[in-house]
Amino acid sequence: MVGVGAARRSSGPGGPGDARQREADLLALVAAGDQGAFAELYDLIVGKVHAVVVAVLRDPAQSEEVTQEVMVEIWRNAARHDSSRGSVRTWAATLAHRRAVDRVRSSQAARNRDEVDLRRGTAQGANPDEVSEQVESGEEHRMLGEALESLSPTQLESIRLAYFGGYTYREVADRLGAPEGTVKTRIRDGLARLRSAMEVADV
Repeated sequence: MVGVGAARRSSGPGGPGDARQREADLLALVAAGDQGAFAELYDLIVGKVHAVVVAVLRDPAQSEEVTQEVMVEIWRNAARHDSSRGSVRTWAATLAHRRAVDRVRSSQAARNRDEVDLRRGTAQGANPDEVSEQVESGEEHRMLGEALESLSPTQLESIRLAYFGGYTYREVADRLGAPEGTVKTRIRDGLARLRSAMEVADV
């Protein structure tokens, strides 16, 4: 339900051209490290990103995870966007589709390996259940997991409700019993910590 809350928060006057320009302006600020701009841009495009990912993966849990990976990628690589090749939204959709397809291929490769190991283990008399217990994880997946673990419980819950639960900041504040300003700060700080953790993991 990511798109519901995002669409509700981003609705307002102005045509498509105004929306594209606003997103481009925000991305330029994000490239300069503006966390508030990223929080606003996140609201505007996360619904589109999630829709593209879901269309490829058809799996809610994996779709939420890949959506988060794409948004982190946008945050980290904002300066690389080439406006001559399309709008911010088009760029985000392209990143989402590519990463979702990569996840499908990775999942299929893992299943193929599991099947080979299972057949090999069965032929050698091993316990099929033990052989088939493989953990699917790529380097980026591991890094994202560690980055998410670096968040405080309140930051993680605020981000989940706002971006994956489709709630407005006010609704998140009501659910958590916290001031709206506090919730916004938690989300901005949480996104910044995600970026920092991912960058440290890259070193």
